Amino acid sequence: MKQLWCAMSLVTGSLFFSVNASADVSSGALLQQMNLASQSLNYELSFISINKQGVESLRYRHARLDNQTLAQLLQMDGPRREVVQRGNEISYFEPGLDPFTLNGDYIVDSLPSLVYTNFKRLSPWYDFISVGRTRIADRLCEVIRVVARDGTRYSYIVWLDSETKLPMRVDLLDRDGETLEQFRVIAFTMNDTVAGNMQSLAKANLPPLLSVPAGDKAAFNWNPSWLPQGFSEVSSSRRSLPTVDVPIESRLYSDGLFSFSVNVSRATPASSDQMLRTGRRTVSTTLRDNTEITIVGELPPQTAKRIADSVKFKAVQ
Repeated sequence: MKQLWCAMSLVTGSLFFSVNASADVSSGALLQQMNLASQSLNYELSFISINKQGVESLRYRHARLDNQTLAQLLQMDGPRREVVQRGNEISYFEPGLDPFTLNGDYIVDSLPSLVYTNFKRLSPWYDFISVGRTRIADRLCEVIRVVARDGTRYSYIVWLDSETKLPMRVDLLDRDGETLEQFRVIAFTMNDTVAGNMQSLAKANLPPLLSVPAGDKAAFNWNPSWLPQGFSEVSSSRRSLPTVDVPIESRLYSDGLFSFSVNVSRATPASSDQMLRTGRRTVSTTLRDNTEITIVGELPPQTAKRIADSVKFKAVQ
């Protein structure tokens, strides 16, 4: 009886602890604080990135010096792969390839894009659900679920440090609750030494900026008639891919967290209906009236197929 009483007391206490963990601040506000902390603090994270392809061990350093962002992502095992950021320039260094630089707001490789999301924009379409508190990397963390209300997308579980609000763990889940990707911090540092280690980057010579050719602007005679809630068109273009003598018309959509493209081209003899998912990315190809419709992006296969089936073509004048 005494053991039963102790067990019941522990369960009651843990429930009380979980319910009151985020009573003072809403889950959405905590996630927005994570966004701000990730881009404003000086810190170093050693973490592992887990997906269907395997496990990577990496280190990420971030600092703000003279109102400029400096960051470094380094692969810790195997060949040295490094990505560095200075302001809005992201430079890539990898064995066997010439270094190059692209414009960007942050390093996306192996880091969960959720961290940089504007959660205020997401609030009409997503629920932010507090799950309680636990420890990650010996840090007390708030645990929050990010779930789309219409059920058409993947979901996230986020563990953010209660003190600094930095992300300690981020899991991407499919609609069946299976983990597709995991970002998990195993060591954490936040002090002036991190900023000092990044000072040399402020004056380093970076590789030349790589120009990405823009596609031709054009009016298309097609449009998807159904999209998941919150998605809107970001850009559109028409371009020819290397080795493929068929122009492809593309529309890019985003809801601020996930993105996908709808691509339409003339079918070829090799075209066929296909469905492929690798981790978070789905490629769904549908043939209709000698036209190939391909959805590429961060969507469950069922949602990608529904978008492809909804594409409507206008009559040619």
